[in-house]
Amino acid sequence: MNREPTGVPFWSPPDVEGAIGAVLAQIERRGVLAYPTETVYGFGGGIDHESVEKLVALKRRPPAKPFLLLISDSAMIERMGLHLSRSAAVLAAKHWPGPLTLVLKGGERRISPRLRGPEGGIAVRWTSHSGLQRLITALGDPLTSTSANRPGVPPAMKAADVLGQWHTEIARGQLLLLDGGELNPSAPSTVVDCTTRHLRVIRPGAIPAAVLRESCPELVGDQ
Repeated sequence: MNREPTGVPFWSPPDVEGAIGAVLAQIERRGVLAYPTETVYGFGGGIDHESVEKLVALKRRPPAKPFLLLISDSAMIERMGLHLSRSAAVLAAKHWPGPLTLVLKGGERRISPRLRGPEGGIAVRWTSHSGLQRLITALGDPLTSTSANRPGVPPAMKAADVLGQWHTEIARGQLLLLDGGELNPSAPSTVVDCTTRHLRVIRPGAIPAAVLRESCPELVGDQ
């Protein structure tokens, strides 16, 4: 008799600690994770080429739409060889951890080219989800991230949404689902391109551009 696939509990600090072993095993075999964030449920995995390609295949993501990296501390930026400009550092100091994604220069030696966007940078966010922070710290490297929904389907706000869309992949072990319950409604993260002289909002989101300009007046885009 086949067992119905389920998620690994990821609600409380003890749940998170209990999930780390399964997560490390999934990362070791270059599998994909589904996990809660401070905005929506996401997909991700290791930053090596094979892991990224498996995520591309699962999500059927076009090459022109790269994934972002989730980090759990600022030291990961330096370890990845990424560069924060002075203005980007001001935004990071004010709004990280939180729903702000910064597109940064650098990372050529450590990060798969698949993660580099059309503007030439790598999108990075310091997650404010405490369980995810603990998980990334245990991994020791950033986690790739993209929304855990199929094309044309609204973002997943609870584990049941992911299970309903990706039942077969979870049953096969291609995808490990971390069940963090239902998330509060939230806009996606605001994305700011920091690869040019003037920082520019390239996707409006949870943090309005007007709020970002309070600490970075030269920011352009999104009115």
